[in-house]
Amino acid sequence: MGQKTNPIGLRLAVNKDWNSKWFADKKEFPALLDEDRRIRELLRKRLEQAAITKILIERATGRCRIKLLTARPGVVIGRRGSEIDKLKEELAKMTGKEIHVDITEVRQPDSDAQLVAENIAMQLERRIAFRRAMKKAMQLAMDIGAEGIRLRLAGRLGGTEIARVEQYLKGRVPLHTLRANIDYGFAEASTQQGRIGIKCWICKGDEQPRKAGRPAAPESEPAVAAR
Repeated sequence: MGQKTNPIGLRLAVNKDWNSKWFADKKEFPALLDEDRRIRELLRKRLEQAAITKILIERATGRCRIKLLTARPGVVIGRRGSEIDKLKEELAKMTGKEIHVDITEVRQPDSDAQLVAENIAMQLERRIAFRRAMKKAMQLAMDIGAEGIRLRLAGRLGGTEIARVEQYLKGRVPLHTLRANIDYGFAEASTQQGRIGIKCWICKGDEQPRKAGRPAAPESEPAVAAR
């Protein structure tokens, strides 16, 4: 079961938290859910070079607070805050709500599963050997202090005619242990031979399950808050 379930969803309310925090009735829920999707698609497209790992959304009456976890906060903010102001105006026009944007810097991008997967995808698009990219990413994550990392690539690896799966494991990555702090990321590389899927699991140690009502521990320290 642990291999066929998203490890983030499996650990919700245990030691992981939701990426969207709001409540709505049956009539409003579909529209707000679609709005969350459009917000994330816009931010991913506009901030493609900013190394965005997570987009957290909180809602209140007539207001929407968006928290961006990024390894390059300077790219998001822009010169004298010009980029973040344009982004807020575009989001406010799209949603019709008051937008607040908080930016949090990811201190160790080599131990973030989503950023590791996107980095490998970028290397594959530049025609770097997939084994070299995988082994380098695994070594960097272990050097930073991760307890284990698992990488899985699927597609026409190396330009072969038949698609296959290659996966490597270093350290411990217990997918069935709920108290294990498992970070998961997925990315796709668009190559000349077709798309290659990259999945990454990083184990950052064991945590005690948090009690109901207690907020999850922050993953990184805030850098800048733009309001």
